[in-house]
Amino acid sequence: MTTAHWIPDRAAALARIDEIDPRAYARTRNALDGAVTRLSPWITHGFVDLPEIVAHLREHRGLGPLDKLTYEFAWREFFHHVRRHAGEGILDDLRTPVWSGRYAQALPEDVLTASTGVRVIDAGIRQLYADGWLHNHHRMWLASYVVHTRKVHWRVGADWMYGHLLDGDLPSNHLSWQWCAGTFSAKPYLFDAANVARYAPALASPGTAIDHDYETLEAHARTGGDAGPERIASPPIAMPALLAGPPAATAWPAIDATMVRGRRIALLHPWSLRRPDDADVAIGVFHAPFHARFPWSMQRWDFVTGGMTRIADVLWWGDLATLAPALREAASVAMVRTDEPEYAGATQSVATVRHPAPRFTADPATPCRSFSAFWGKVAPAWPHPESSPSQR
Repeated sequence: MTTAHWIPDRAAALARIDEIDPRAYARTRNALDGAVTRLSPWITHGFVDLPEIVAHLREHRGLGPLDKLTYEFAWREFFHHVRRHAGEGILDDLRTPVWSGRYAQALPEDVLTASTGVRVIDAGIRQLYADGWLHNHHRMWLASYVVHTRKVHWRVGADWMYGHLLDGDLPSNHLSWQWCAGTFSAKPYLFDAANVARYAPALASPGTAIDHDYETLEAHARTGGDAGPERIASPPIAMPALLAGPPAATAWPAIDATMVRGRRIALLHPWSLRRPDDADVAIGVFHAPFHARFPWSMQRWDFVTGGMTRIADVLWWGDLATLAPALREAASVAMVRTDEPEYAGATQSVATVRHPAPRFTADPATPCRSFSAFWGKVAPAWPHPESSPSQR
């Protein structure tokens, strides 16, 4: 699937949902060519939400609470649960790193240019740059390689991957990197060349730094140094730039009182790209301080601004604190709540109504330290279709 398949509108997302087969997903999800959903860019940016996806798949595809796809959706909710309690703490080590050495604070040039010489790693980086998406297994291999084989701090890799992903989601992305690093799990996630050969045979990488038994790989993760690049490197490519804003933002108009006076205003931010039916005026807002901290690729900016343009009456760029005076004469200013850094605090000063972000599971009041603890509290009560009376 190429970037062209992620058309930035709701209709495209709904069409994709209709194609999902939970049984095929369960059978093939670990293979790079498996029947995964590829819904994540639309979910991250709010074109569709998990409650409606789960409801549709329950009704039309027999999705049950024990299905692998249900668990996968729940992992996303778990990561957001952790962020709600830890806040920006998810951007720091949640546990002591497995290696006592000093991790690098920059990615090696051969990683940035997809020229490490490890075929599966270079192919993943090339796909990340070209498509803005990677299969989850490929993401895990890449994170493990960067942290344990090349000794780069997970936060460096997580920020880099986040910026290039169309579905870049801070809780899901950064906590997944921590899980691979061993700072959000009981042990580091490791993979070997045989694992790659099983799930991505075309990218098998024999004779490289990952071609060892797991005992050797774990010893290296805990005590070894940078093991790359390989003696025979791949041809380098250029990394797409990460931008703190879309170039067109400087031409977007200001918002004045005449536009909003007495009207119901909906503020649409990058994680809520659905226009409410009751909005008189929809304003797509981008809070510049966040994007200065977490820049995006041009490909991602095009995806998000393209989606915003389809549903908003006007796009606005700047510090949200400066927008508040222009909205005071509105009848109401509503938005979907977001916990993104910078946005979370800034939106409190401009929105009079803040709707909770949709969830298909409950959100426990006390923090859950593991997915199993979380799932034990929130597992849905609806029956699995195979055990329901109508299916017997």
